[in-house]
Amino acid sequence: MSKITLFWFRRDLRLDDNAGLYHALKEHQDVLPLFIFDTEILSKLEDTTDARVTFIYDTVSELKEQLQKKSSDLLVRHGNPLEVLQELADRFSVQAIYTNHDYEPVARKRDEKIATWARRQKIDFRTFKDQTLFEKDEILTDSGKPYTVFTPYKNKVLKHLNGFYLKSYPNDLYESSYLKVRKGEPMLKLQELGFVRSKLEFPALDLSTKMLKSYAKERDFPANGKGTSHLGLHLRFGTVSVRELAREGMKYSEVWLSELIWRDFFMQILWHYPQVETQSFRPEYDKIAWRRAPKDFQRWCEGNTGYPLVDAGMRELNATGYMHNRVRMVVASFLCKHLLIHWREGERYFAKKLLDYDLAANNGNWQWAAGSGCDAAPYFRIFNPSAQLDKFDPKGEYVKKWVPEWETDEYPEPMVDHNEARGRCLQAFTKVLKK
Repeated sequence: MSKITLFWFRRDLRLDDNAGLYHALKEHQDVLPLFIFDTEILSKLEDTTDARVTFIYDTVSELKEQLQKKSSDLLVRHGNPLEVLQELADRFSVQAIYTNHDYEPVARKRDEKIATWARRQKIDFRTFKDQTLFEKDEILTDSGKPYTVFTPYKNKVLKHLNGFYLKSYPNDLYESSYLKVRKGEPMLKLQELGFVRSKLEFPALDLSTKMLKSYAKERDFPANGKGTSHLGLHLRFGTVSVRELAREGMKYSEVWLSELIWRDFFMQILWHYPQVETQSFRPEYDKIAWRRAPKDFQRWCEGNTGYPLVDAGMRELNATGYMHNRVRMVVASFLCKHLLIHWREGERYFAKKLLDYDLAANNGNWQWAAGSGCDAAPYFRIFNPSAQLDKFDPKGEYVKKWVPEWETDEYPEPMVDHNEARGRCLQAFTKVLKK
């Protein structure tokens, strides 16, 4: 039996400019692409109509079709990754497994187990940087430590961000290395995974030059649906290359490029400080007397707080799986500061609802809003939701779209008074943070 190399797709669902796939094709013949619907991940999803599963399923189906047109195929499996790889190693003569890095704590443990098994089997297990511009220890302070403040991190990134880091991998040069398959295996049905098709619409993979040029001016206004790129979902699952996006950012919008650097920043924070997944980066914030208020939390979740911009954001999230970035900051600040509910509760809710959910970014931004993060808004900065509405949705277009009963008798009074909530927050925070 001839030897084969597996390439395992994960957060990199594309054939072009894919680092790990490039190296597999360049260094080996008979490369068989693989995707695993990981039961360890799927079993934790509460909603059988979770739209992210539909998006992944459709994207994987497209990859399979693309590979079949190249006289190869995509092997699709459903199960525990280690067990799937063990089964394939028994079935084929596998000499190597290639994939791309994942920085989340659970994924790191998974990969460590697979690497240990692969060594015992004398299978080469290799991973590559693909979803970030810089990773791990590539950008450190002059004293060799991880950055925990964004601006100096960004400045050093911009000094190093040259053509080498932005260059695409020419995967197409080595397409002859794919394993030739006469008849591929049929694709699993979505129902066989335990899910049903979501009816949510997914944003198109389209980066507009016009949007980039106006991004700095338009990005904070949620009524302008074309003021941002809506590429978060595609970045999350790697249907687009971050290198391609960064090149466009360097040409047309430094502000937009800065958002990509924020993404890298939060990933390197998660890599160096994995405890932030469950703890505040600043441990003293976990000592704050956070309120346990299920009814208040439910009103926030449903978008019935009596603050129009907060309610519009939450209803947009619940209906579409998306929320405008400016509004994300406002609703997060409201939960943590006005309602004095722990950021972890809001983070978990976003994790369930956001199509573009990414652990590093979601965690980093929630901790920023709460003030508990490495590079956070100071605890005494408390967004006034009414002032934010006046500034960023002055005509009420965004709010009216999602809260049609606004300015009628049906709309509830604010569940908390801004000044009273602000005072309560400052008192609770100061009590712990000033010690």
